[in-house]
Amino acid sequence: MEHRPDLPWYRQLHWQVLVAMVLGALTGLIFGAPAAARLGWIGDLFMRLLRMIIVPLVLTSIISGVASVGGGRALGRLFSKTLGYYVLSSLLATTVALFMVNLIRPGVGANMTETTQADLPPLETPQSPVQLLLDIVPENVFQAAASADMLALIFFSIVFGVAITTLPGKSRETVIELFDALFHVMMQLTSGIIKFLPIGVFALITRMVGTTGFDSFRPLALYALTIFSGLTVHLFITLPVLLIVLGRISPRIHFANMRDPMLIAFSTSSSGATLPVTLDSVENKVGVSNKVASFVLPMGATVNMDGTAVFECAGALFIAQVLGFDLTIMQQGIVILTALLASIGAAAVPSAGLVVIFIVLEAVGLRGPDVNLIVGAMLAIDRPLDMYRTVVNIFSDSCGAAIIARSEGESGVDTEIR
Repeated sequence: MEHRPDLPWYRQLHWQVLVAMVLGALTGLIFGAPAAARLGWIGDLFMRLLRMIIVPLVLTSIISGVASVGGGRALGRLFSKTLGYYVLSSLLATTVALFMVNLIRPGVGANMTETTQADLPPLETPQSPVQLLLDIVPENVFQAAASADMLALIFFSIVFGVAITTLPGKSRETVIELFDALFHVMMQLTSGIIKFLPIGVFALITRMVGTTGFDSFRPLALYALTIFSGLTVHLFITLPVLLIVLGRISPRIHFANMRDPMLIAFSTSSSGATLPVTLDSVENKVGVSNKVASFVLPMGATVNMDGTAVFECAGALFIAQVLGFDLTIMQQGIVILTALLASIGAAAVPSAGLVVIFIVLEAVGLRGPDVNLIVGAMLAIDRPLDMYRTVVNIFSDSCGAAIIARSEGESGVDTEIR
């Protein structure tokens, strides 16, 4: 949800969530299990509302995003370079998240639910790369939608969006306008559901504290440390290495030239709201031409979400650790792949992580009331992490614009601090 600093503090979502978290913890502590039993269903209802919008949101957002990039010459050299960079940076982001969550292991030994690992069904995931490839291509897209087969839906949405770009002019514009309108409807629905986030957090925290006490807060603190560490490594190590290796660009100069958009991104938690400032800084301070900046940055706001990819990957593995699952290399690979593909489609959605995390969880078969409870606890502490994720997202976009401009022969990119 976009931050509105002009609103009084009690109407700002992050303060509402913080108050709800405190009240939920107090209610669970004072009234215990009876309060957990009476209020728990409210949290489940909120999670059902989030799950309700996953399929139409994924379909409309990915199709709209891919189709709006354009066809013909727009799918040429510049498009290939831009998409290649965004896939590379998002893949590196998920790899960093995978490393940090296996290093810190925030969910191992956590007591956040009453369920034991023995009570949980085994995870059902493909056992080989060939089986994974076959599972990605749906035999029946409607059946895939009904069963929330997210990898298959994401694949279909991407190829459908690409197919739209091959249509003749008038037909293409009509179909793009249709899916763009449907996507905006889903964004409005998502925003409406997220307004009830404080109520959902209150109920979920009440149930968690009422059943497990305050044992849950230590793994949550380690989880926040894991996300923060992953974002920091990607922002200050991975992306600067890409600047040096791919663009021969000084990270110090690029950071200095991007300070204004990064500050605005942190305060607003909205890549979309920051886009005009990002465009201005990339053109006038970084020194990228309008031709490259106006193509790369809006596309990045649609398909590049490195910070969200870190959250999705680390969040899913954290939940698996809490529930006692020791994911195999294959299952962790599916988490990385799903996080990468899901971040392509859900980048422009307000509070994208709230919905997108379920896409990754479904891909490895993590579902049920215990998962809802853990996700609710994660969402309660998500606001500062969301602000930091937005900084990573827009900085990655700007790095892509600078690297691609250099590859196109532009010599005035980040030559000095402006």
